[in-house]
Amino acid sequence: MDIKQRTQIYKNLGSLVRKCIFGILSVATLPNHIAFIMDGNRRYSKQHNLVDGEGHKFGYSSLMSMLRYCYELGVKYVTVYAFSIENFKRSPEEVQSLMDLMQEKIEGLIKEESIVNQYGVRVYFIGNLKLLTKPVRLAAERAMDATAKNSKAVLSICIAYTSTDEILHSVEESCEEKRVKVGVLNGKRHEKDVIDVSDIERHMYMAVAPDPDIIIRTSGETRLSNFLLWQSSNCLLYSPSVLWPEIGFRHLVRAVLDFQHKLHYLNKQKQA
Repeated sequence: MDIKQRTQIYKNLGSLVRKCIFGILSVATLPNHIAFIMDGNRRYSKQHNLVDGEGHKFGYSSLMSMLRYCYELGVKYVTVYAFSIENFKRSPEEVQSLMDLMQEKIEGLIKEESIVNQYGVRVYFIGNLKLLTKPVRLAAERAMDATAKNSKAVLSICIAYTSTDEILHSVEESCEEKRVKVGVLNGKRHEKDVIDVSDIERHMYMAVAPDPDIIIRTSGETRLSNFLLWQSSNCLLYSPSVLWPEIGFRHLVRAVLDFQHKLHYLNKQKQA
């Protein structure tokens, strides 16, 4: 038996084990939306004496594994924090390197054999996209167009994103919408023209998905770092100590078990 055959056997065995574990987990309520803060790529590079950018390539491999596990489990919505607006403050060389890597990986999403097409995933790029370099922005638009007819699951990639920018954008959009309506009504004020929470939520970048049930942040950090602040008031935060490139199947299982164990409490908080 050659290496290729052994690799395939291990792959099939791993798939069978996951299917059995997911079958057990599905006896209880499963999360509908899991979000990831992919923390630790640069530290992983330093710890393993890798050249700049290599940690992010390992991190991309971990992301593909997490997406596969989530979609196998039946999680419909997955959101990842790929690039914060704050990250633009890094050195121009690092920012450009990350933009090049993102363009490459985004282009890979629309290939026929990509994971999004295997699982029928619709892709959204969430954030202030005009801040991106033109090649990355165009690649993101192509990926969204190419997956627009996929309907089995949703992947939201937060890129050039912060929650404060999202809230500001939503308030501005809501104000503009009300201003136009008031203008149509000849300046007469009506109670329904006052901005309320539903207006803000409707104009959020993340209006394409329900609020997350679980946010997983690697590196043992418990900060949200300006990610989904509006949407995360009643979700579970799970913070494994591993760096993002080291995250594995067992961490996802642990997060889901924690969610199921605390679901009654989380539901009571939502109703309070």
